[in-house]
This record gives sequence, C-alpha cells and structure tokens, in this order.
Amino acid sequence: MTDQPAPLPRLPARDVEGHKGNYGHAAIIGGSWGMSGAVSLSGLAALRSGAGLVTIATPDVCAATVAAYHPCYMTVPLPSLDGKVSDAAYQPVGALLARVTTAACGPGLGRSDPAGRVVARIYTESQLPLVIDADGLNALAATEADLAQHRGPRILTPHPGEFARLTRTRFPSRQAACETASELARHYSLVMVLKGAGTWVTDGERHFQNPTGNPGMATAGSGDVLTGVVTALLGQGLAPFEAACLAVYVHGLAGDLAAEMVGQVGMLASDIINYLPQAFRQLE
Repeated sequence: MTDQPAPLPRLPARDVEGHKGNYGHAAIIGGSWGMSGAVSLSGLAALRSGAGLVTIATPDVCAATVAAYHPCYMTVPLPSLDGKVSDAAYQPVGALLARVTTAACGPGLGRSDPAGRVVARIYTESQLPLVIDADGLNALAATEADLAQHRGPRILTPHPGEFARLTRTRFPSRQAACETASELARHYSLVMVLKGAGTWVTDGERHFQNPTGNPGMATAGSGDVLTGVVTALLGQGLAPFEAACLAVYVHGLAGDLAAEMVGQVGMLASDIINYLPQAFRQLE
C-alpha cells in the first residue's frame, strides 16, 4: 500500500454532441417484498450521478412499486419465491447483463438460499464492472463464495457489520479493519469500500480516505444511494478505484449540503440524492 493517499479523480467534460448511450446503461439488481425502497433509491441516485440509462431488476411482487417511485428508470420483473428472487431469476438477469454497461447487486435483495445462489452466479460469471452491496455481500458471505473467482472488475461496499460477516472476523479497531480491507483487495484483485466515518477505499495498492460526510447520513438508504453513485460513475468510463473514490466523496459532499439545509437529525437518504447535482456542480 502506498504511503500517500490517491488524489480525487474527476469526470471528463461531456461532449456537446453526446447522447444517453455515451454515459452508460446501469443495471441495479435488488429489492424484495417490503424492501423496494432500497433499490429505488439506488436507481434514482445512479440517474442523478449521470447514468444515461438505468434499469432496475426486481422481484415481480414489488416491480410495480419500484416502477412507480420514479418515471426516469426502467424495470425488469424477476421470478420470485416468498417475496424474494427465485433461482429462475438468473435467466432474465443474465439477459439484462448482456445489454448493459455496468451493474450493481444487493440493495434490498433480502436473504434466502435462492438469492444467494443468484448473487454468487452474477459475481463469478459476469464480465461487467460490478458493485456488490448490502444483501449481495451477505449472500457472498452465506454461500462462502471464493472472492477471487470473478471475470470482471468488482467493487465491494460493506459497512462494518457486513465486513465482519464477510471476513468472519471481529476487528478490535477501525484501523485493523482498514488494513484487512487493503489486504483482501490486493489478494482478490478487487476494490474494497469500507463505509463509515472516513470511508476507506482501497485496491490493495492505493487508498483514499474520504473527508466528506457527517453523522446525519447514518440513516436507512444512505448506502443504497452510494451504490447508485458508484455504478453510474463506472458506466461513464471511470476505472473501478477512481469511480469508488469519486463516488464516496460526492456522496459525502451531497450529505454535507443536505445537512446545511435540513440539519443532521431529520436528514433522509432521499435528501442526499436531491443534493447530488449540486455536489457534482461544485466539482466542476
């Protein structure tokens, strides 16, 4: 690991003749009965972060709810069992992944054996740049998937609890967890985003400790918003480490802007999304 933190990446300026196809088609796979909000937030965050197209793949029992959340993304209903994706969901997911630029898996997915098997197949078989978050991480932990077995770029975005489940380790300090995250990123050839105050981004050789954000962002859905931001930046051509660094910075900055207007106590994840455009404008 380098001694100096990585600099903050930048998105390239948009082509005056650009169209939606130039800025990536992001797929977000997640949701379950009672947890449709998570994947809806991810999809909207991806749009607010510049994705040209966003398609949400979600169980058929909550597809209408997800579709009604916002008209600017598309939805694909997936076969379900007890409100969660079934094993049969992999076929339409595979068809979707064949026509998108990048994907994320996990927000609101819920925990079940079929969901775990679907996530494991996506993780090992897809060649796309892929973000794994929330119940996607829990699925990898439950199936004891070999994190080295992947065919494309991977970004894992655990909070401390998910990281403990993934590694089957209780860490005595934040520093110890960050050091392990760097070791795993290097060993498995992926990018690890260890969320929390001063979110730690590492590819095993480089690192970035995020300076933005505030305690008001400790609210349901905040991580799902980050998933959407990372996925959108991947789709716009940033490399995985650079996309993760810029995403956590902009996500935290949007949270800081939201806190100035609504305060920390009453902040919602949707407030973070509302301030993403202003956060990106500040970086311009």
